Amino acid sequence: METILSIEKLSKQFIDGNGCKLEILKTIDYTFAKNTSVSIVGSSGSGKSTLLNLLGGLDRPTSGDVYFLGENINRYDSDTLSDWRNRHIGFIFQAHHLLPDFTALENVSIPVMIAGSSKQQGFKKAEVLLEQVGLKDRFNHKPSQLSGGEQQRVAIARALINSPSMILADEPTGNLDNKTGESVGVLLQSICREQKTTLIVVTHNIALATSMDYKLRLFDGKLSVF
Repeated sequence: METILSIEKLSKQFIDGNGCKLEILKTIDYTFAKNTSVSIVGSSGSGKSTLLNLLGGLDRPTSGDVYFLGENINRYDSDTLSDWRNRHIGFIFQAHHLLPDFTALENVSIPVMIAGSSKQQGFKKAEVLLEQVGLKDRFNHKPSQLSGGEQQRVAIARALINSPSMILADEPTGNLDNKTGESVGVLLQSICREQKTTLIVVTHNIALATSMDYKLRLFDGKLSVF
């Protein structure tokens, strides 16, 4: 199976308020296969979000490397890394981070317009995705006019607008009730399979975690099969 992302001896350390070194991730090695879904579970504070940020180039490791299709993204300068994220990575967070003064259509179309498409092209792509996530009648609704589940569906559509190679989702169902969270999780996996997008999800939701192709646990700074 083709590899899309691999990490080699990846470590991340922080210095706390007392000047003590905190080792969050400890020389992790792992290979992510293309067009698969992967869940990462672990206790709060175990470093799951830190790992996801390193995979998506939002942070730099203390040591070790992250390879995307064989290229070491840690060697990219800030502009190159930003361009790489916009073209290849879609992020979904527990808090949807929608812009409150913009409609669902506008929120979804922003990344594709940043990438250089016209407003008309952006809206056209956004309409297709919003319809795909079941929000055909919500194009012109602002976030405050949408339910929590609907807001997260908008966030999913926004993450997919640039046809990314990977979706990195950090607790995507964390703020939703069980029923809504389940439907959002099923939808996310379904669209990623359809679009052949690699999906990596950090979650406390065991049902969501076990529905993925590969299940990992982060404990004491190390990854193991869950």
